[in-house]
Parts: sequence; C-alpha cells; structure tokens
Amino acid sequence: MAQPKRKQSKRRSANRRAANAFQAPEFAKDPTDGSLFRPHRVNPKTGMYRGRQVLDVEV
Repeated sequence: MAQPKRKQSKRRSANRRAANAFQAPEFAKDPTDGSLFRPHRVNPKTGMYRGRQVLDVEV
C-alpha cells in the first residue's frame, strides 16, 4: 500500500473533520403571524425586517 510522504498536520485534520459538523439552520418565529424564517433576514411572507416594511409582497 502507498504510504504518505509527510505527516498530516493537525490543522488539516481538523479542517477535514469540521466539514462533518454542519447543522440544520435555526429559524426565528415572527411575533405577528407566527411564521418561521431565517434570523437576520427579511421575512419572505410579509416583507418585514425588524419591525418595518422593506419589501413589497403581493398577497
């Protein structure tokens, strides 16, 4: 079998293992209508962000 020429660094090993540490995204609950959306982003259903209207959403 082939042998590695050099020792793999701790940093490279940690980066490889970190790729498996992805988690499902967390969601925030809108206090007005109870819909779920990603935090720090515009609510796609209502177009609201931090209590003000930023997108015109057609109903």
